[in-house]
Amino acid sequence: MGGYVSKAVHENMKSNQEFMVEINRITIERQIQMQNQMRERMVALQIARTRELLNWFGAFYTVAAAGMLTGFHHSRKPGVLVPLLPLTFILGYQIDMAYGNKLMRIKHEAENIVKFESELLDLPMHLPTLSTIDMARQVQHDKLIMHSAEPPLYY
Repeated sequence: MGGYVSKAVHENMKSNQEFMVEINRITIERQIQMQNQMRERMVALQIARTRELLNWFGAFYTVAAAGMLTGFHHSRKPGVLVPLLPLTFILGYQIDMAYGNKLMRIKHEAENIVKFESELLDLPMHLPTLSTIDMARQVQHDKLIMHSAEPPLYY
């Protein structure tokens, strides 16, 4: 009789453990999917921001270029056109970022950094551990107790 109950409890624990593993797998997959969707939204927001900035900068560039060309036409001094050169580079960069393949080149370079220069990605003092986090919490709690004007409600 005891063997039968023990066997049933063992099978129940095993099926419960398998269920928990499956739940954990599903949870992690959902977290990964959620983080990827958030990343995609942030990238889309960055592209939209760049395109909006391009609209404003393009209008500024057009007005500035027209003013410089008009100034050159009246004065015949080539120095009036000098600011047009850096503005043209900035406009080209913005166009490439908003509508070109600049983001793909940035992504490719980021992949190269991850593959071949991963030491650049290391955090200072490495990843925090549970013990360092608990130690920091304890230090903060101790400072709060020592510098508090009123006695703490808990210890």
